[in-house]
Amino acid sequence: MRQRAENRTEYHGDVRQAVEDDIPELVRLREMLFENLGGDFFSPVSGSGAWLDALAVVLKEQMASDAVRVLVVDGASGLAACGIGTIEQRLPGPHLCNGRIGQVVGVITDPGYRRLGHSRSVMRGLLDWFRESSVARVDLYASAEGEPLYRELGFTNHPDPSLYRRP
Repeated sequence: MRQRAENRTEYHGDVRQAVEDDIPELVRLREMLFENLGGDFFSPVSGSGAWLDALAVVLKEQMASDAVRVLVVDGASGLAACGIGTIEQRLPGPHLCNGRIGQVVGVITDPGYRRLGHSRSVMRGLLDWFRESSVARVDLYASAEGEPLYRELGFTNHPDPSLYRRP
């Protein structure tokens, strides 16, 4: 039987903080997230599933961190949805007074549970946590399907150009 977070009432709806017993389902949903995103950037570097094992290890380590919040919604058999948020301490600046940046790492709902408000509830729970943690800005990368929800929740285009490089 899955453990329950002690204080479920601080989140919206049936959202709760994930526990170690949720890790296999979190790995399943995260794999689904990348399958749905597609494109070269999100394609696995190798065809092996080694990243899934590494993901399980890192999730277990980071779930105990105050800088990571993993929220879930239970389904009939397994998890219906999940969302992961992180907080990074950067150097303060004129547009980031305390230097605390929140990042929504990913929100995914199992296809059998979509259009029931689970992603919205997870996002509201993450945004509450970011606010309570005095985060100055929250960033995320939106899929085309998720963008309308994020815009409704107040997200706008980021003014900084984004570049990346793989070592």
